[in-house]
Amino acid sequence: MPTQRNPWLGLAALVVGIFMVLLDMTIVAVANPAIMTDLHADISQVIWVTSAYLLTYAVPLLVAGRLGDRFGPKNIYLLGLLVFTGASLWCGLSGSIEMLIAARAVQGFGAALIAPQTMAVITRTFPPDRRGAAMGLWGGVAGLATLVGPLLGGVLVDNLGWEWIFIVNVPIGVIAFALATWLVPALPTHEHKFDIPGVLLSGIGMSLLVFGIQEGNSYDWSSRIWLLIGSGLLVLTAFLVYQARNTREPLLPLSLFRNRNFALSNTAIAAMGAAVTALMVPTYFYLQAVREMSSTKSALVFAPMAIVTGIMAPVIGRFADRVHPRVVPGIGFGLFALSVFWFAALMRPDSPVFWFLVSAAVAGLANACIWAPLAAIATHDLPVRQAGAGAGVYNTTRQVGAVLGSAAISALITARLTANGLGGAKVAEGGAGQGPIPEAGKAPFSTALSQATLLPASILLIGAIASALFIRHGKSVSVASKQDHTRADSLVS
Repeated sequence: MPTQRNPWLGLAALVVGIFMVLLDMTIVAVANPAIMTDLHADISQVIWVTSAYLLTYAVPLLVAGRLGDRFGPKNIYLLGLLVFTGASLWCGLSGSIEMLIAARAVQGFGAALIAPQTMAVITRTFPPDRRGAAMGLWGGVAGLATLVGPLLGGVLVDNLGWEWIFIVNVPIGVIAFALATWLVPALPTHEHKFDIPGVLLSGIGMSLLVFGIQEGNSYDWSSRIWLLIGSGLLVLTAFLVYQARNTREPLLPLSLFRNRNFALSNTAIAAMGAAVTALMVPTYFYLQAVREMSSTKSALVFAPMAIVTGIMAPVIGRFADRVHPRVVPGIGFGLFALSVFWFAALMRPDSPVFWFLVSAAVAGLANACIWAPLAAIATHDLPVRQAGAGAGVYNTTRQVGAVLGSAAISALITARLTANGLGGAKVAEGGAGQGPIPEAGKAPFSTALSQATLLPASILLIGAIASALFIRHGKSVSVASKQDHTRADSLVS
């Protein structure tokens, strides 16, 4: 029987697209002040440059996973690349803040089409006992993107202008499209019926919830915001009830959560998404406002985290396939929580920067133990037919966790600033507009940020508990999954 093309070649092509999406998520933060000045925008408008992207990225993820099942993950991935790359050029050519926000919304939709397809292709082209190594490569590229994003952003903004943080995506997108067309296999599709009521309910519910959480601080958590959040939760509850009663093909197969490891993986990745987002806000504020570092220098403090993650993720990914599922992510969450508690303890006006670098390196090792192994555990026992749905659920959970973490840390920082005698201080997303503070205010400001950093450290303990509850993969399930994989291979051949 003819064999399938080497799956590692397809994965190598896919990670170029993921690199571009993750690069764009980290590269924009350093450009906020320049965008404000050049487009004559205020801080709330600049925040929407990020919020619009986050909203349109989070909402369609569930649907995007099923689109990959129905029309083929390769086709939806290529469509996502076209949308993302075109929107990136639009961002770079924007002459007003309103146009930039609109372009970022389209860019987020393109990212939503891309993200679930990479996990689905890995699930369908690698057998369960080799997915850890494949996810390891994926995790290494993610770590590299986290490092390159802020540094490249600083260089581009300082030398060419903020427009180039978006225009740089165009050549990367063209290369990614060419590689995917050539190397990613056209996998068999499944004749799914589209759950239109499910699509509408999930889209409306997620939009209301994410919008409410994102804008909570901007409107001082007014009754209007709580009405939005409550309406979103109500619609999502109706969505879950409808999915449970849908006996045909629901958008969200609740049967996925009968798999204990899949359900726990979703809990853990939500905690991870929330913690990482919540960590970045106080630490960058501390480095830039208290230690008076530039955007580029503050990004370099986190360079050890990204470097260690990039180096160790492929190694740990291969190792994770050979041990009990709870071991590697459990160690990762424990180490990450320890490093974040360490960050909080170091947040004083005169702490040696060297120890931040050491703590960041520990966090890098922890990240290598979490991202790829957790994704491999979540997808290990999924049947091929549900690969897209599972990837969509997993990515949606991570993104919702990130939104919750962002909203919670902003509210907590504001509260701790008030408690430390700095009432009225407003926290701007990404540090935009926040310059060095007076010497007398550095100690209470550092204390407030240190106290707020205890939140992401505590959230990581939820991930550690979820990881401790993982069970060993059942042999019968793994064999069935391998048989599904073999049937898919034969169809591709």
